[in-house]
Amino acid sequence: MFDTIIVGAGFAGSVLAERLATQKNKRILVIDKRQHIGGNCYDCFDEQGVLIHKYGPHLFHTDNKPVFDYLSQFTQWQPYQHEVLAFIDGQKVPVPFNLNSLHSLLPKSLADSLELKLIERFGYGVKVPILELRDIDDKELKFLADFIYEKIFVNYTAKQWGKKPEDISPEVTGRVPVHISRDNRYFQDKYQAIPAQGYTKVFTNMLDHPNISLLLNTDFKDIFKIDFETGAMQFMNAEFNGQLIFTGLVDELFESRFGELPYRSLAFQFEHLAVDKFQEKTTINYPNDYDYTRITEFKHISQQAISGTSIVKEFPQDFERNNPQKNIPYYPIFTAENKEKLDRYLDFAEQFENITLVGRLAENRYYDMDDIVARALQVFEDKFAD
Repeated sequence: MFDTIIVGAGFAGSVLAERLATQKNKRILVIDKRQHIGGNCYDCFDEQGVLIHKYGPHLFHTDNKPVFDYLSQFTQWQPYQHEVLAFIDGQKVPVPFNLNSLHSLLPKSLADSLELKLIERFGYGVKVPILELRDIDDKELKFLADFIYEKIFVNYTAKQWGKKPEDISPEVTGRVPVHISRDNRYFQDKYQAIPAQGYTKVFTNMLDHPNISLLLNTDFKDIFKIDFETGAMQFMNAEFNGQLIFTGLVDELFESRFGELPYRSLAFQFEHLAVDKFQEKTTINYPNDYDYTRITEFKHISQQAISGTSIVKEFPQDFERNNPQKNIPYYPIFTAENKEKLDRYLDFAEQFENITLVGRLAENRYYDMDDIVARALQVFEDKFAD
């Protein structure tokens, strides 16, 4: 019945399904254990009519014109420039940390001196990693690096990854930049927009093809079997000789033969409030206060003219495979031990010509939305276009 079976209806799986169906006339089945398409980018209207992002805020931004043009086949765009504030010492200041943040938090004379030194040494409009500031032989700039690290990043990172602040190496957040600019935007990419009808509509349009079938609310392990000794595959108890594109947990696909890979999960607390707007910007981070890391207000994104507003508070938590409240793997945990496990899985996968791993979970690496679209398009060209 099918030439290719794709596990996962997020961007990686949906882009490859669309390409194979439209460019190669392949018959595709997309399987997803959730009741919806779109993966973590899924959005929907809540009971009050606010368009919410079910798995946390997703903001599209890219400098990659081919990716933007490709997605533009499936949506019109609504311009959107994302801004984030951080609650620091009782004030809300822009992040990434910039010159406006500097002047909000520090005395004027010190802020003026630091601004002058930053511009003289690095120039205006550039981003400098905190670790680089720490290595400079200048007491004021080192003070600034330490201040930013302590006030904005170390406790946020501790909450995000479930560690004590003293157990976090400065190198973990050392790459986070200071933006020597008064540009408060979180991103500076050329293309910044949100789908005019939401992300789910993008996936609906992408998968709307007679060659593409969907099987939702289904765990692939219940209907798809692989003999890893022979490479033989079965779908619904029948021999399957086509291609398997897998975008889920790589250790789960290979039955944890080299051990389980760890992840970090999230819990979301949604609230609807009888006010027009709850906060100044879309997202406000809380690095040092409260148990949640951030609050996102969705009307800033959707720009809906609707009474009331909906917010979500984000609580990092441990990942537990068998706990429905904690079994969504949002972030791979990168350690030397985990990399060694991952390499064994990726090497093992190379033995199977008809299995392709694509995506954040399958490749166990972090991708932004534009990155994963670019990756899926490249995989199509490299492996399936001929």
